[in-house]
Amino acid sequence: MNGMMENFVCVKCGTQFAESAQPPPRCPICEDERQFVRHAGQEWTTLKRLAADHHNRLEEEAPQLLGIGTEPEFAIGQRALLMQSPGGNLLWDCISLLDDKTIAEINARGGVRAIAISHPHYYTTMADWAERFDAQIFLHAADREWVMRKSSRIQFWEGTTLSLWDGLTLINCGGHFDGGTVLHWPAASRSGGNKDALLTGDIIQVVQDRRYVSFMRSYPNLIPLGPAAINRILKNIEPFPFEQIYGAWWKANVLANAKTAVARSAERYVRAIGL
Repeated sequence: MNGMMENFVCVKCGTQFAESAQPPPRCPICEDERQFVRHAGQEWTTLKRLAADHHNRLEEEAPQLLGIGTEPEFAIGQRALLMQSPGGNLLWDCISLLDDKTIAEINARGGVRAIAISHPHYYTTMADWAERFDAQIFLHAADREWVMRKSSRIQFWEGTTLSLWDGLTLINCGGHFDGGTVLHWPAASRSGGNKDALLTGDIIQVVQDRRYVSFMRSYPNLIPLGPAAINRILKNIEPFPFEQIYGAWWKANVLANAKTAVARSAERYVRAIGL
């Protein structure tokens, strides 16, 4: 480290921190019980260094839904989704790497009107993304403490829902984090006969058996949620019709009967924890 003022990025979770001359002494997100510090210890990088040996893969997950993920895999390994809508594009969740090629590809599709993020593990370099695309960031106020780099572009919202444009709605479900959020994407704002969908990050986690989802306080440390948290998730998504779920990972999607799958999965989950 050369002592220049830089925005250091945690190698394990991908979160970018406020500008400093030296790397931060710790990463609170990784030290929280939902995440973990690398076995070799805390390590830092920068966006410039990350771009030197990583690139982003862009691939259509569905019509009007562009997946963006980093290769080789970095940090937690999620992929973001650029949801293309008539009133403006929404970037759902975020990844650390933002390079010139990614910017050009996104601008060719109409840029980014706003960014919405499901929970703090995916905050990453959201401030850089917002600056590059002149975009607003929507985060639930219950997770305010986990923002490691402040930005005037962040709008903290409260309550259970936030209506955006074209019928898009952010829904606070809690669970994994108190501010855990999913996005309802109505068919009316989609072309080509697509169906109502939820974009869920891992607030509602699509599992390997794509007929099911699951719910956890911590995935890497295997800390379950209790029935009250599961019931809150079900209650808050109940008013919204959806046939599909797009999760946090490549092809981690439920493409039919998704609302039934969530209900079936919740019943199985609560039965399994025996409460």
